Amino acid sequence: MAPLIISLDSGYKYLAGSLLSTVFLTVYQSVNVSKYRKLAKIPYPRVYAEKAEMEANKVAVQYNCAQRAHLNTLESLPNIVVLSLITSLSMPTFAAQLVGVWTAGRVLYTIGYTTGDPDKRNTQGGFVSSIALMTLISSASYTVYQLFTSA
Repeated sequence: MAPLIISLDSGYKYLAGSLLSTVFLTVYQSVNVSKYRKLAKIPYPRVYAEKAEMEANKVAVQYNCAQRAHLNTLESLPNIVVLSLITSLSMPTFAAQLVGVWTAGRVLYTIGYTTGDPDKRNTQGGFVSSIALMTLISSASYTVYQLFTSA
């Protein structure tokens, strides 16, 4: 049996790096959630602080916000990975750039959200990551269109 040889465009190294950045993002968010869990004294296995805890302690609100920022990221991360892999079939460097922008936006989103004011999640960070996501959706759709219409 002959060995399988896969040849990748040189742009894939950038995609690998940008996808790795999402791991660092989620580790940062996990540490952030743990920090606020400890400060707010929210016991495991509870996922969120309850209403009375939030009314009594601003840190409990920050904990809930840190938790939501992390979970929002985890909810959209599979789409980011799939969309970037599809886009990379025709534009690997562009896909890498979009994942990098999305990751940077998620860091800003997390910082804003974790202030305890949920409206601050949508300042620069939410906008930046949303633009990157929409562009990935468009570029992945275009790539699939190209695949189906090429001879």
